[in-house]
Amino acid sequence: MPTIALVDDDRNILTSVSLALESEGYRIMTYTDGASALDGFKTSPPDLAILDIKMPRMDGMETLRRMRQKTDIPVIFLTSKDEEIDELFGLKMGADDFIRKPFSQRLLVERVKAVLRRTTPKDGQPAKEIESKTTLERGQLRMDPERHTCTWKGQPVTLTVTEFLILQALATRPGVVKSRNALMDAAYDDQVYVDDRTIDSHIKRLRKKFKLVDDEFEMIETLYGVGYRFKEA
Repeated sequence: MPTIALVDDDRNILTSVSLALESEGYRIMTYTDGASALDGFKTSPPDLAILDIKMPRMDGMETLRRMRQKTDIPVIFLTSKDEEIDELFGLKMGADDFIRKPFSQRLLVERVKAVLRRTTPKDGQPAKEIESKTTLERGQLRMDPERHTCTWKGQPVTLTVTEFLILQALATRPGVVKSRNALMDAAYDDQVYVDDRTIDSHIKRLRKKFKLVDDEFEMIETLYGVGYRFKEA
């Protein structure tokens, strides 16, 4: 079973969430702050990390920032109801999902399962992001779903699972407009609700990553009030 890293300075949450996830068969690693978690990830990288935003020594945002410099491990944030700005910022940084406190253990377990379904083969079947075994090439874009790699003009572009799925949905049919709902369906499990701002944040981050490789990158077009499309070559 996958290994889940739980990072929170509230020991009550560490205990209760660990028990809930262990009852589902997951292996749990717990840390009380981001700094100790990053040290632990060097030797024992998890399959998914659950990060509290507000922690001593190193908060969840800084922990995610440092993680994204080296890894695309899926991340679920635990956040308070009044942290909407943090939530939007976290999505731009590459978080995969958010759960607002207080939350039910069942909700957390289902969110964990949903994120892992996008990254882990189940019952011998390919995960959602690797449904196609064929390398996707669109002009200077090359995506290998099986290896989860993406290059633009021969330069690697590191994408999170969600970003990869959104770009794959757009690039599969260049010129065809994809609504936000269609992109949600492509990138998220049916049991997970996300709003329009979530997709917008992922699109902004995708553009930013490609512009770091090519400042003139303009292949993802916005059709206001309709959705997004990948420009035809």
